[in-house]
Amino acid sequence: MAFNLISIIEEFSRLKQIDREKIAEIIRESLESTLQKKLSEETELIVEINFNENEVVAKFDAVVVEESTGFLDEIILEEAKKINHEAEIGDIIPLEMPVSDFGRKTIQSARQAIINRLRESETEKVKVDYEKQKGEIISGAVKRVEYNGYIIDIGFTDALLPTEEQVETEFYKAGDFLKAYVESIRQTKNGVRVILSRKRPEFIIKLFENEIPEIADSIVVIKKIVREPGFRTKVAVASNDENVDPYGSCIGPKGIRIEEIRKELHGEKVDVVLWSDNSEEFIRNAVGPELVKRVYLADKGRFAQIIVNEDNKNIAIGKGGKNIKLAAKLTNYKLDVLLEEEYEEIAANERRITSPIFDLDGVAEKVGKILHEAGYTSVQDIHLATVKELTHIEGVGVKTAEKIKESAKYF
Repeated sequence: MAFNLISIIEEFSRLKQIDREKIAEIIRESLESTLQKKLSEETELIVEINFNENEVVAKFDAVVVEESTGFLDEIILEEAKKINHEAEIGDIIPLEMPVSDFGRKTIQSARQAIINRLRESETEKVKVDYEKQKGEIISGAVKRVEYNGYIIDIGFTDALLPTEEQVETEFYKAGDFLKAYVESIRQTKNGVRVILSRKRPEFIIKLFENEIPEIADSIVVIKKIVREPGFRTKVAVASNDENVDPYGSCIGPKGIRIEEIRKELHGEKVDVVLWSDNSEEFIRNAVGPELVKRVYLADKGRFAQIIVNEDNKNIAIGKGGKNIKLAAKLTNYKLDVLLEEEYEEIAANERRITSPIFDLDGVAEKVGKILHEAGYTSVQDIHLATVKELTHIEGVGVKTAEKIKESAKYF
């Protein structure tokens, strides 16, 4: 038992990086608590662990009795005289016993108490150590795959990358190495569990901080980030130093910095977007400045129309609409991508809707009143009507109908 205990102390200290004396103290206290039950309540017990001699012994005082009642701190006179030939009934004899002499059942109880205390100590160390790393990125290897996620070996304990914190396009097998964001430290029935994430925007932020010194030093700041994990991320950046280009700092020489981040994300697109307090400029940057011809902001509400060339329309929208959706989230604007002619048609329709028929060229006042009384109050009403429908109105002939239709078309 002594040799095994000392081996446990040495091995546990090495594997769990817990101080040897701390572990020894835990074992000492656990043994004293368990072994005390074999002694009288008033008897003081001391357990000593001798690493040099590979010994674990219990020290206590025993009272000399004529007949033992079963407590180990009682010694019959015959045995006492072997230690001190002058011993008499009622005398106190100091005893020193190997822990193994306390009996198999007692040792098993002590062993379980030790295991429980060591687990508690390990749990506390994990909690303290990894609370410091909460919000940081750590590395580890996939140990195994379980029903609720990947178990990751992160050194002195195992962490969980739960299903809900995984990227749907990423798959791992045992032995694969990965980086992840320490999302939280959770208390479970089995102890403390480190929870990881590769899905949260904070993971991207930390990758940028680790890869880009200007961000780590707060010269360049991340103003906002939006992400569709596994597919695309947009990161809006600005500089606190007018002499430092935030975009260039993030991209790096020959794109090496942003490429390292993309590699870690297994090829996920990462767009660095220049932040601007000017909404039109920020929207242009968010969609892709090389794609946008013009940006029109609505007079009311957060709505904008993006004008692009035909060759750029699909690119501006993005595969599955992801580019424009993320740009909308980044700018907090509802965005619509249009060709020049589509925009002109929409603008013309808006003009027709808000303009009374009296604004149409070639509409005499008399004809205008007739049309108005017939329910055609706006230029758009005329534009949507057919010539045949207009000629059904008394006082409107074919030529007049064709003329005002033509005027409404090009209004």
